[in-house]
Amino acid sequence: MNVKEIVSKMTLEEKAGMCSGADFWHTRGVERLGVPAVMVSDGPNGLRKQANQADHLGVNESIEAVCFPAACATSCSFDRNVMRKLGKAIGKECQAEDLSVILGPAVNIKRSPLCGRNFEYVSEDPYVAGELSAAFIQGVQSKDVGTSIKHFAANNQEYHRMSVSSEVDERTLREIYYPPFETAVKKAQPWTVMNSYNRINGIFAGESKELLTDILRDEWGFKGLVVSDWGAVSDRVEGLKAGVDLEMPGSLGTNDQEIIKAVRDGSLSEEILDQAVERILKLIFRYTEHRKKEVFDRKKDHKKAVELAKQCIVLLKNEDKILPLKDGKDEIAVIGGFAAKPRFQGGGSGHINAKQVPSAVEILQNYQKVRYAEGFSAKEDVIDQKLVKDAVEAAKKAKKVVIFAGLPDSFESEGYDRSHMRLPDCQNYLIKKILKVQKNVVVVLHNGSPVEMPWADDVKGIVEAYLCGEGAAEAVTDILYGKTNPCGKLAETFPMKLEDNPSYLNFPGTDEKVSYAEGIFVGYRYYEAKKMPVRFPFGHGLSYTQFEISNLHLNQKAVKESETVEVSVDVKNTGKMAGKEVVQLYVRDTTGAAIRPEKELKGFEAVELEPGEKKTVTMTLNKRSFAWYNVKIHDWYAATGDYRIMVGNSSQNIVEEAVVHYISETELPFVVTKDTILGDLLAHEKLRDYTKRNLMEHMGVLVADENTQKANQAAAEAITTEMQEAMAQYTPIRSLRSFSDYPNEEMEKAVRELNELLK
Repeated sequence: MNVKEIVSKMTLEEKAGMCSGADFWHTRGVERLGVPAVMVSDGPNGLRKQANQADHLGVNESIEAVCFPAACATSCSFDRNVMRKLGKAIGKECQAEDLSVILGPAVNIKRSPLCGRNFEYVSEDPYVAGELSAAFIQGVQSKDVGTSIKHFAANNQEYHRMSVSSEVDERTLREIYYPPFETAVKKAQPWTVMNSYNRINGIFAGESKELLTDILRDEWGFKGLVVSDWGAVSDRVEGLKAGVDLEMPGSLGTNDQEIIKAVRDGSLSEEILDQAVERILKLIFRYTEHRKKEVFDRKKDHKKAVELAKQCIVLLKNEDKILPLKDGKDEIAVIGGFAAKPRFQGGGSGHINAKQVPSAVEILQNYQKVRYAEGFSAKEDVIDQKLVKDAVEAAKKAKKVVIFAGLPDSFESEGYDRSHMRLPDCQNYLIKKILKVQKNVVVVLHNGSPVEMPWADDVKGIVEAYLCGEGAAEAVTDILYGKTNPCGKLAETFPMKLEDNPSYLNFPGTDEKVSYAEGIFVGYRYYEAKKMPVRFPFGHGLSYTQFEISNLHLNQKAVKESETVEVSVDVKNTGKMAGKEVVQLYVRDTTGAAIRPEKELKGFEAVELEPGEKKTVTMTLNKRSFAWYNVKIHDWYAATGDYRIMVGNSSQNIVEEAVVHYISETELPFVVTKDTILGDLLAHEKLRDYTKRNLMEHMGVLVADENTQKANQAAAEAITTEMQEAMAQYTPIRSLRSFSDYPNEEMEKAVRELNELLK
């Protein structure tokens, strides 16, 4: 379809109208030119298609659909193939329901465990978030359905989300908050990018040309259209100039008139409007010209949801091998409101109307007869002493107790942030009571983000099920009984307490500003730099079998900036059960050229192994694997020197290490002025000899010789050798005039000659 020709035939009014939604979920059509309207749907863990009386937050019921695991869970698979399978399933459903775009994935970094939408975000780590979201996008778009990666960018809280300014420095944006979007764009080219509500350093994301055009399109090569988050437009004309093509859901024509007026008075180039319309038309026809006849088989997709959930559940603790349970042999008491009414998804705009949601109590009956006691409500935080008494009695009579706990819908949702990191008090109270009469306790958690666990050292088993979709109960039960081997790994750190979190003192901000003062030290980057104990580290997850990681090998010991290095390692299943291990590769910069984390994840692979089976995993590292973002050159840079390659199965369980020497081919700009310190000159390869020959002698009394020091014992005690060396390092050229006979003319000559050496 020749979209340029269509645009040339449009009136100004039609073009302006194309740039906003016809309603909550449809684009506009132009019947006389054969342009159809298409529908989009919230997501990304299922369809929330509203046929009539549509609304953004899901007050009105949507079609019956399948609820797959939320991103908080799927990220724990650390498996790109799992994400592609999920994407393909959802893409096929979209085709069956005539939906052109699914609104997701959501890849905002989990800066604080309190963020109300953490359940739909992928990780605290930008590498994981980027790689897994790219795989999901590839899966969906393989079915000729678009995705809308969101929310671009630095949208990490619900508090004042439509107006707050995220105050973030350039390096932190580039290293932490932009990379998930960058990776997805470069590897998967989502059809759309959704700009966030918030400001970034004072400028609305939807009005930032630097963000939406200079970086997203020109630098990263994004080819699709930018759509506003629903209601995120402040100034429509400025948004168009910045790069927002489509406003959703529209403004009942108000902003259309603003666009028309701006074109007519010359404050908006019609070429910019035309370009936006072309992008919208390309998406519409890309979808309509590849429509497929698909069937939304809800029963079949429910089974897919169960299988996917099994890949996501994380076994956090398994003391005395309390798990797996034994069919019919363990007398089990099942306790907790979530066992009868599972919490399987988050609240807000992505809420799925799922109908096939069995409970754990129902599914457990397939394995053996169990004794169930509610213990506490799944909806509210109220201590009911009768329920507590019944639960304690049930626990006394059982050999093992499985408590289904978690966060009610009211504790975490789109629209507001959590006020604390605790479970409901009624749940902690009951767990404590049960531990007094029963030591064989397993806690299964249904939550969208980390919780404090004051009982963690006392229970024998902890299973993190997150929000695993409508198949959660079936998946959890299979894990509990060992029908499936747990293989999930945490994509976020579980701190001991909320106050340990790096953003604690700066979340959620005040006066319409939130300071990202922790900078690049988010999640495990912070906890490890502070050597702070955590409840469960990033990447942690246990199995019912054992794995051995060995034989780390680098294909070269020295690598130039323009080259890559291949890292291979053997993984063997040394246990008696088939399982999956996630090999994690971290890199540590030992050059000291910049303040950096102890290590950063730069590779991972999920490996399935039969008992006794061994496979070799190979991962490739390039410049970005070693680099940090240097704001002086506004580009990625890695200094020449040694980098440690660290391989393990969690951020705190490194089992193999090697060293690679990195050779930088980028010369950082260096200009000598009278204020340049001698230490920087001595550290520079081209300037070191000149500095020693021509400048150091002018340090005068600060570099007094040994005889002088002996003659003046008091001076020697006051001015140590270490002090002299340090002062020499930090002394600017201009200060040499204070320590010896060093005229301005000589200083200016030295500055000129030093700069000549740099050419």
